[in-house]
Amino acid sequence: MKNNDKKPKRLKLFDFNRDGKGVSKKQAQFDPSLKGFFVSYKNHFSKLVSVNMFMVLGNFPLIFLIINLSGYFKKEYFIPFSDLYQNLGGLFSADGGYTPYKMVLYSLEGLQYQTLANTTVNYIFYALAALTLFTFGIVNVGTAYLMRNMIKGEPIFTWSDFWYAVKRNYKQAIPFGILDCAICGILTFNIYNLISSASDFFASVMFWCNIVILLLYFVMRFYMYLQMVTFKLSIFKMLKNAFSLSLLGFKRNILAIFGIALIFFLEILLLFGTGGILLPAAVIAPLTVLFSTAAYIKLFAAYPKIKQYMIDPYYEEHPDEKPTESDTETLMSDDVTEAERLAEIKRRNGIT
Repeated sequence: MKNNDKKPKRLKLFDFNRDGKGVSKKQAQFDPSLKGFFVSYKNHFSKLVSVNMFMVLGNFPLIFLIINLSGYFKKEYFIPFSDLYQNLGGLFSADGGYTPYKMVLYSLEGLQYQTLANTTVNYIFYALAALTLFTFGIVNVGTAYLMRNMIKGEPIFTWSDFWYAVKRNYKQAIPFGILDCAICGILTFNIYNLISSASDFFASVMFWCNIVILLLYFVMRFYMYLQMVTFKLSIFKMLKNAFSLSLLGFKRNILAIFGIALIFFLEILLLFGTGGILLPAAVIAPLTVLFSTAAYIKLFAAYPKIKQYMIDPYYEEHPDEKPTESDTETLMSDDVTEAERLAEIKRRNGIT
């Protein structure tokens, strides 16, 4: 008789500890070309969905900022367009009443518009949103480690690898995450405030200077967290290397910027350009694959240059540490060797 005591298989849609189907020898060969990107992206699509979940859930304090920006808890009130409104009201009253002329002038200067004022709830939500300063670097370093291994064609243990990278890099990831948010915030704030003063020559020059600096720093970020999980360097040296690599990898960086701009353009098109027919897809995309796809594009563009100018020269100076063809590439820096890493992951997950 057949044994019918087998337990039914349970659906494990979001089981981060489950092993993947493995990496074939062909998949493990890194191809830095455009065709190689699409092949790699296709092979790791399901993993990128998990990475996107880390990005969204890891930076959950941003939800409070989004709620504040929606104006849901703000209080509505009306204020006049002109600063003369109150003065005219006082002058007309003291002048002995209103005349048709005064009424016309009063109505023109007394036009009002609706605005919103922050409440206590909004200030609390702003404070909670500020926690993103402490989660931003941690999430970026964990996801960068996962995607770097995907690009290299290494086996991935999504949950364990994420926390492995966080555990080994959080002391540097947290302060740099705060610095990263501060730089992006200051540059964005400057650009927003200079837009209204673009008619002034000096303000126009400052506006375009901030645009150039923001674009340059945006490209430098391609290399920052990737260096953090690969080498043991100070933040200053990582910034210096990122600046040099952003110039050396100009062609790949331009393609990456174009790809990232394209996917966000498609997201905006789904939100506002389809008459609401594809609105569900536009809402689902950021929660599932939008952010991880953008990150994968920039890391895929950056890794070959890091390998060419930093990893390969290191192995040329230390040939005894160079891995053989049958081994995976040894991780330099504060990371241990790949064999030790996999052994630790197996031990944590009870894999024999």
